[in-house]
Amino acid sequence: MATDYQGELEKLNNTYRQIAAVSDADGLKKQIAELTEQSAAPDLWNDPSAAQALTSKLSHAKTELAKLTQVKNRLDDLATLVEMAEEESFSDPKTGAELYAEADTELKQLAGELSELEVKTLLAGEYDERFAVVTIRSGQGGVEAADWAQMLQRMYLRWAERHGYPTKVLDTSYAEEAGIKSTTFEVSAPYAYGTLSVEAGTHRLVRISPFDNQGRRQTSFAGVEVIPLIETTDHIDIPENELKIDVFRSSGPGGQSVNTTDSAVRMTHIPTGIVVSMQDEKSQIQNRAAALRVLQSRLLQLRREEENAKKKELAGDVKASWGDQMRSYVLHPYQMVKDLRTNYEVGNAAAVFDGEIDGFIDAGIRWRAAGGNEA
Repeated sequence: MATDYQGELEKLNNTYRQIAAVSDADGLKKQIAELTEQSAAPDLWNDPSAAQALTSKLSHAKTELAKLTQVKNRLDDLATLVEMAEEESFSDPKTGAELYAEADTELKQLAGELSELEVKTLLAGEYDERFAVVTIRSGQGGVEAADWAQMLQRMYLRWAERHGYPTKVLDTSYAEEAGIKSTTFEVSAPYAYGTLSVEAGTHRLVRISPFDNQGRRQTSFAGVEVIPLIETTDHIDIPENELKIDVFRSSGPGGQSVNTTDSAVRMTHIPTGIVVSMQDEKSQIQNRAAALRVLQSRLLQLRREEENAKKKELAGDVKASWGDQMRSYVLHPYQMVKDLRTNYEVGNAAAVFDGEIDGFIDAGIRWRAAGGNEA
């Protein structure tokens, strides 16, 4: 059946207009001008964290505006290409067919890119535009689960790398035999929290165990937690008497000493029992500041969860969804990665482990926007 090019073009242009209205190109231009002016301040890098946040927001705004401009230009070029194909099909059918084939390719590519841009417009939650703090913990499965947790860490770090998002591993607790007990890292990009928050939950791996000399199939679990990074405007004050702070010597794989001083910090929030460890920075003061920031982020998330739980209780729905198994990664007897909420699945597990998870994330964001997760 012949492609209705005019009909398809109108659909794409309608989608673009909706995206442009939500994205607010004029607002982006104004934001870029303001951030550019702020980035020129001579004392900008006196506060490296604030400077990095500002430059990241500026880069993100420029990228979003460039995408909108580029897509609009390509839509206009595609309309011209279709007109040329229609004209050539009468005078030179061969050239006309080649132009139509080129139009088909561009039509599919633009449809895919507009779909990606459309997903971004669904990130309108209170904290969606924040940077993200991701924590991965091994679950049931012993050494298998510890290895699985490390595989997940690599998957998310590779995903961030593919998108050019800066990351920083804040803390890692290594398992004795292989893998990790837990890890916490930042993804420093605008909307990282809104994007990655759909990845929170329990991830299940089924494979032939590389640690079992009998080659048996094993199932292991790991939990992923995603919280928004705290900002100075959030006002999460923690009295000193609510904190217990321990210092210890940083260590790496195999228990080998990384530092020769007690620079690592373990911070416990006594009222809630939340514990944060930090050993990435070189000094105890830096680790203490980083631990406090992550603790504040977790308390902010806790406050939000309590507010949502109260709303659900008032509505008569007290079911909790955190921790429910949300995705299965099967490597034996066949290969398939399937999200159990959206039913999105792929057969190339190796690509997924190498960070190709945008399809899962986009499907998750659409699922949430459609009411799949009221939390």
